[in-house]
Amino acid sequence: MAKKVLICDDEPYIIESLSYLVKREGYEVISAEDGEEGLSKAKEIHPDLIFLDVMMPKKSGFEVCHELKRDERTRDIYVIILTARGEEGDEKRGKEAEADEYITKPFSPRKLSARMHEILG
Repeated sequence: MAKKVLICDDEPYIIESLSYLVKREGYEVISAEDGEEGLSKAKEIHPDLIFLDVMMPKKSGFEVCHELKRDERTRDIYVIILTARGEEGDEKRGKEAEADEYITKPFSPRKLSARMHEILG
């Protein structure tokens, strides 16, 4: 069974480009366009990895990550915050929300693919 990757971003082109990358590597893609939908899908599907944008409608990526890491049913899901916001304060908030990693856009598709393989095997 293919490992599942949830892409949670409100920008359709980001979902599209990440979906292409994830599928090309042989993983199953689930997507969500806002924080509430992302949180709901994460709890329902329990993906192996989540790419989570910070600036989203309804719930921020920080809020979603914090809720996932506080819930014993979802705390083991690997969360990468992937955002255009590269300020030091934002990275600190990502760590406080217990994100496993914080990667700033634009990102290198090759490096992101390699990182997915390291995490998912």
